[in-house]
Amino acid sequence: MRRRLSWCLLTIAALLLPLLSVPPAAQARDDAPILDPIPDDPAPSGLGLVLQEVAQLPKSTPTGTPTDPRLLRWNRINHVGEVPDHSGRLYVPDLNGNLYLLDKKTRTPHVYLDVAATFAPDFFSQAGLGQGFGFVTFHPDFRKNGKFYTTHVEAGEALKTKTPDLTPQPKTGYHGVVDEWTATDPKADTFSGTHREILRIGFAGRIHNLQQIDFNPNARPGDADYGKLYLSVGDGGNGNVGDNGGDPQNLGVPQGKILRIDPAGKDSANGKYGVPADNPFAGQAGKLGEIYAYGMRDPHRFSWDTGGTHRLFLAHIGEHEIESIHELYPGANIGWSEREGAFTFRKDDRCHLYPLPADDAKYDYEYPLAAYDHDPPADWNCSSDVGRAISGGYVYRGARLPALRGKYLFTDIVSGRLMYTEESEMKHDATGTNRAQIYDLAAYDTSGNPVTMRELAGDQRVDLRYGSDGKGEPYLLAKANGKIWKVVGTKRVASGAAGPVRVANAMDAKNWTPVTPSKWQFPGDQVILAEAGEQRPGPRRPFEYAVLNKGPALTSTRIDAKVRLDTPVSVSNRDVIVIFGYQDDTHYYYTHLSSDNTIYPHNGIFLVNGADRLRIDQQWNANRSHGAPPAITDEAWHGVRVDRRADTGEIAVYVDGSSKPVFTARDTTLGSGRVGFGSFDNIGRLRDLTVRGTPAK
Repeated sequence: MRRRLSWCLLTIAALLLPLLSVPPAAQARDDAPILDPIPDDPAPSGLGLVLQEVAQLPKSTPTGTPTDPRLLRWNRINHVGEVPDHSGRLYVPDLNGNLYLLDKKTRTPHVYLDVAATFAPDFFSQAGLGQGFGFVTFHPDFRKNGKFYTTHVEAGEALKTKTPDLTPQPKTGYHGVVDEWTATDPKADTFSGTHREILRIGFAGRIHNLQQIDFNPNARPGDADYGKLYLSVGDGGNGNVGDNGGDPQNLGVPQGKILRIDPAGKDSANGKYGVPADNPFAGQAGKLGEIYAYGMRDPHRFSWDTGGTHRLFLAHIGEHEIESIHELYPGANIGWSEREGAFTFRKDDRCHLYPLPADDAKYDYEYPLAAYDHDPPADWNCSSDVGRAISGGYVYRGARLPALRGKYLFTDIVSGRLMYTEESEMKHDATGTNRAQIYDLAAYDTSGNPVTMRELAGDQRVDLRYGSDGKGEPYLLAKANGKIWKVVGTKRVASGAAGPVRVANAMDAKNWTPVTPSKWQFPGDQVILAEAGEQRPGPRRPFEYAVLNKGPALTSTRIDAKVRLDTPVSVSNRDVIVIFGYQDDTHYYYTHLSSDNTIYPHNGIFLVNGADRLRIDQQWNANRSHGAPPAITDEAWHGVRVDRRADTGEIAVYVDGSSKPVFTARDTTLGSGRVGFGSFDNIGRLRDLTVRGTPAK
């Protein structure tokens, strides 16, 4: 059982343990590397976000001459939030240097503050994905006190003339700086006022510097957490190698930690901020009192749930394989660089993760509540970046989108993949194996057309992140084209497939046209494929099927039926198929319902278009050679629904009344056709068939 230590117990325990102790590596139960750490992929949810473009921010460039093409974007906006002054203004930081405000009515952006110019020539943004003007957050009482806080990176002469406040990494090459700003008039559209530096941290590497800073939105005046500033501090890109390999686990240094400070206090070592007395390590010799939680590589984004029990969640970017979501609490240790996710990380192996040691429980690491892995291609150079990175994200508790309530929303930065997990399912597990299921979200424009974030951003690398307004309504923003979208609704995948035509009571033989009539039986209440088909000349496609000839050919179609696989479960590759969009023997769609999901032809959605069947479902993982979980694994009857929107190309397949599809696809190759039933090379049966759709013109 996970030990959720109170702050008091942590203090007592600290007196009994050696200072700055780090759990030693222990012998693993199995010394072999784990080739696929998280075999289960995010599952389709059948739900999509309706996105409305609200702004495109000005084009910008980093300082200097970047050589990394990933820095050469439209701009480098990385967050959107609402100024807490009831004005309705949104704020957006650009890593290249500007802080923008967006008008409440028009959402027209204008520069509120030029951070790069303020700190020139020391301001640095030309190398490292997170370097530059990293983040901004406004004091919850900004309307009265005018205070807000920023982070930025400095290099060059600053390394000679300015000194970090906390222990810097050896060979420091960059400074992460936190500033407090005080606006003379909080209502003004451009900043005028003063600023002061409150904290400076030295980093050896140009990545994983200061990330998000923020205040707890649940804290109210008088609460112990009100006005306390949380800072996510990365490992400087060196948490697993060289001189700084132990920094994330070293409680005497700030790198690889979440810090918690009081900007209004003065009892820190530099006298510019306070160290809250209720921090877990405050007052302990040899340990930084500023530390709230530790063991982090790139603690990219964190957020508090504004409902439920107000938990604090962290989206943590991994090294080899694991993108993860953790709960943070005082003294939490998520394990880096001894662990990556719930796996053993070895600093001498850039290519693999390993099982946990038998005595792992004694270290009390805070393992992920949810996670996904990188699934690199077989020819991937494991010393390079595969292009996966999580960004949270928050639990939606707003009023406008009831379908999203209670869901922790997050993205993959690079691909623009939209995902969520249920907050209620994110539970602690000491072994790290019982994680919450992650689900994919689709995306739609305001006309209801399905889109991807890559299509909306106009680039394969989206650089996507979430933000929200003061009411908790979600926004998405992309560096690729500098645009911001508001989530204005939700939509079910392939909704509206059922049209005005209804075909039922069609079990008689006269209503069906089989490929090989002698292999079929029609007792009146079922359609039975009694003998397996044989391969026929032409493209690779299902061997045997029967087409429903009752009613018209349909464009958009909904099929409801019950199916059964009659081939014994001892046969590993059993299947039946449901056909739709059938035009002729070499032009149709089918969904393959199988007990196997490990090879390309099994358990998915396919198109036959004058050539060998083509797999089109979005669940096929070519890198790992597996698809969605097997749709049918026994010899019982199972309900199946197939929804197909001919105009948008959306297809969704459901089994046994689930609200979430097992397969989804998007293809507009075939406009209309008939439905059917059969098998690739097995036997099975169908009953209770109802077809609804729109007749082809």
